[in-house]
Amino acid sequence: MRLLIKKLRDGAQVPRRQTAYSAGYDLCACLEEPAVIRAGETVKIPTGISAELEGERDAVLLIYARSSLASKSGIAPANCVGVVDWDYRGEIAVALRNSSSQDYTVSPGDRIAQLVITPVFTPEVAVTDELSETDRGQGGFGSTGRA
Repeated sequence: MRLLIKKLRDGAQVPRRQTAYSAGYDLCACLEEPAVIRAGETVKIPTGISAELEGERDAVLLIYARSSLASKSGIAPANCVGVVDWDYRGEIAVALRNSSSQDYTVSPGDRIAQLVITPVFTPEVAVTDELSETDRGQGGFGSTGRA
């Protein structure tokens, strides 16, 4: 499998892993000038790239937060995890949400999120009147205890 990257604009950077064992490929902001994400706002930041997973149609590109950006500055994808479907060929953009009380500036070339490739299962959907029994049953949020 190969991850094909098409640069759509000047300044676009090819996603890359920071270490040999990094799961994610860093996505970078492709901006002509800095963009301010005000406290509590969401701003769509372009990456200047489109992508294709060559030879693998049962996988998806998922956009996750960069842990340092989210934990230190409160900047993370607004939808928690972005989904880039296999057949999407448009520009990848990241809707970043500022959950902090301080404005945050994204500069051109900043690493803003990470792209992780994962398998996708698309089973046949069947309607049924019964599901198998389990010990948990219908126990929902918190039903298995705190630990």
